[in-house]
Amino acid sequence: MSFPLTLLVIGFLVSVHAAEASSFRLIDGDGVVHLTNAPTDPRYQRLSGQTGTSAGWLRIPLRGRYQKEIQEASQRYGVDSALVEAVIRVESAFDPWAVSRKGAMGLMQLMPATASVLGVRDAFNPKQNIDGGVRHLRGLIDRFSGNIPLVLAAYNAGEEPVRWYRGIPPFPETQAYVRRIMQLYGGHGAAPVAPAQFIYRYEDSQGTVTYTNIPPPSNRR
Repeated sequence: MSFPLTLLVIGFLVSVHAAEASSFRLIDGDGVVHLTNAPTDPRYQRLSGQTGTSAGWLRIPLRGRYQKEIQEASQRYGVDSALVEAVIRVESAFDPWAVSRKGAMGLMQLMPATASVLGVRDAFNPKQNIDGGVRHLRGLIDRFSGNIPLVLAAYNAGEEPVRWYRGIPPFPETQAYVRRIMQLYGGHGAAPVAPAQFIYRYEDSQGTVTYTNIPPPSNRR
């Protein structure tokens, strides 16, 4: 199974041709961004102020959102900011209001009990959430001697399963989680792998237009 790189859409330039249809966006479980004028999934959300069936290409700003908070917390606790960014991308796709099925909250998906222990009063406050999440990462880095894959496994599944199995637990979710973050991070302090910078446009025979960050075979944009 491949894991597409997570994209953060915080602004884009769109070439719009007049049309009646609206544009809709879906960010799937792997962080892949899909844009279309004919949504087939109830998770699609209408993009306010965006209309049209042809958007040319979209250039995605890869950095900038919450960078101040990430840099400050990373420097404060001595954690690589690239690792923090990769964790946030996989945990919440940079959605400060994200809530998981298990109740994890905010950008770094803090469980209520963890947030309480870390002194995070408002888990939906980006600054507080990032500060608490980075402190949690710092503690795991110390306890697992800087072994980043084990740190990530413990962040996802808890410390006890990692200690019990003496490695990454054999949980599909946790193993996929570690792989996805390491792909983004680059591993061992290296610069994160650069995500694709374009959204690609597909149009089928029915005139339905879909946008995605997965390039077509012809590399047509």
